[in-house]
Amino acid sequence: MVGKEECMDIWALKRQGYSIRAIAKKLGLHRKTVKKYLETGEFPAYRKVKRKSALEPWYGTIGDWLNAEDYQATRIHEMLARHGYQGSYTMVKRYVRQVKESRDRIAYLRFETMPGQQAQVDFGDFQVMLPDGTVQTLYTFVMVLGFSRHMYVEFIEWCTMTAFLDCHINAFSAFGGVPGEVLYDNMRNVVVRRNVGKASFNDTFLDFSAHYGFKPLACPPYSPWYKGKVERPMDYIRERFWRGYQYVGLEQSNRDIRQWNDEVAVPRVHGTTKQKVSDRFELERPHLGMLPARPYDTSEKISRKVYRDCQVSFGANRYVVPHTLVGRVVLLKIKNGVLRVYNDDALYAIYLIPEGKGHLIAHPEFYEALRRDKEQFRRKYRIPQGNGKATRGLLKHGLIHELVQRRPLSAYDEILEVANV
Repeated sequence: MVGKEECMDIWALKRQGYSIRAIAKKLGLHRKTVKKYLETGEFPAYRKVKRKSALEPWYGTIGDWLNAEDYQATRIHEMLARHGYQGSYTMVKRYVRQVKESRDRIAYLRFETMPGQQAQVDFGDFQVMLPDGTVQTLYTFVMVLGFSRHMYVEFIEWCTMTAFLDCHINAFSAFGGVPGEVLYDNMRNVVVRRNVGKASFNDTFLDFSAHYGFKPLACPPYSPWYKGKVERPMDYIRERFWRGYQYVGLEQSNRDIRQWNDEVAVPRVHGTTKQKVSDRFELERPHLGMLPARPYDTSEKISRKVYRDCQVSFGANRYVVPHTLVGRVVLLKIKNGVLRVYNDDALYAIYLIPEGKGHLIAHPEFYEALRRDKEQFRRKYRIPQGNGKATRGLLKHGLIHELVQRRPLSAYDEILEVANV
């Protein structure tokens, strides 16, 4: 087999005046071989002989399985063995890796949005060490305006719907307006389910978006590049703000991140736009939608029926409400450890939610009002005229020997007046 070095020797000897026969004799090659490389003047090109793999008949089956589920190579090998495959696991692992790499090698185009057109939202988590040695997880809400890359950042302790919506309200207030659409991944506070690829949004969140006048958009599943304008700032926050930061408390951290954002993030020249974020935000601000006249009520809302004992239940505790609400379904609004009781639009009671369970919480004036309600007293102790149906059988058979003494209603009025003195 002739290598590149021997080709170089053939060409060098020819330039020195050697004949084909002499070159062949000197290098130990056949004359036809020497003549071939002298005529072509090129290095030998070796074609790789492709051997048929024992796995090749199973390529289609493996492809179908991987299209249905993202199986690992070990599972693919087990299923192939049950169908008669006798080859090695290494061969299966190598082919499955090639298929997955080819499938996941996706190219995408960067797109830029018009001023005020879109914002993107994401959540990150940050670990903090508390003084007692325990580790706490803080969640970071980030909203980024697509045109200017101006961002709003807020740390929260719980990813509840109330906290999620409050972060939106704070972001819109900081921007001074509302973008036309907001892009999310498939977080549970936004997307309830997907039906044939179409996202079904949370009803409360849809009501919130309608109140502020923006259109919610959901990314395709497993597509982090789809909202890259907010994915990259999350890493930027980790490296430029959080790394080396000494956590003291939630409120202090939010003050510090706002100051850092104003002094570092906003004045910077963005790597993609090559312009200052602050300059582009001044161009984007006039294109944002107007804030509504009143903020959205982000309280947790629960309906409860008022029992005869003038109580409603929530969180394994019971709360006393005015007796005039007995039998009605009232609306409980819960936020920041405070419970408010509404009937229609009227506020009837406010309570601080206690720690623990099994408590009865009451305002004393509610029961006092019940005691002073004469009409309630009459309805409660009213005596029917004549024998009631429930006692006729008992009277007939002599089981009740004494009749209930009848009194005029004026007698009860006198009792009430004495009780109220």
